[in-house]
Amino acid sequence: MPSIKFETDHQDTVHDVAMDYYGKRIATASSDNSVKIIGVGNNTHQHLATLSGHQGPVWEVTWAHPKFGSLLASCSYDGRVIIWKEGNIGDWTADHVFEEHKSSVNSIAWAPHELGLCLACGSSDGNISVFTARADGRLGYF
Repeated sequence: MPSIKFETDHQDTVHDVAMDYYGKRIATASSDNSVKIIGVGNNTHQHLATLSGHQGPVWEVTWAHPKFGSLLASCSYDGRVIIWKEGNIGDWTADHVFEEHKSSVNSIAWAPHELGLCLACGSSDGNISVFTARADGRLGYF
């Protein structure tokens, strides 16, 4: 398999990278407080979006299964978990912002898609939180 190496345009350390379900987009998490979306394919890459909403280093990013649309979760030192949603191609918004933790949120993981839209989060405050889709389509506590 051929490899490709490229600059992300982050201004600080890249902590995490996640490829979407189809292998066409990469999301990166950085100490520069941002998430970047990069399109990849045929030994090329293209910057698609920079997502700004965290007020501290972003530790992890993870894509939801595509059956839920184009959703990406990020977690940060600022204690926030943000669910980013793509509307039109390249137009990302912070669809849900969770500020339930008192310390850095260090880890996030989507449940298998068969269980529905469900995100688990682990924090330096010693707690975990689990958010799941409610009947109204919004995310809330499990």
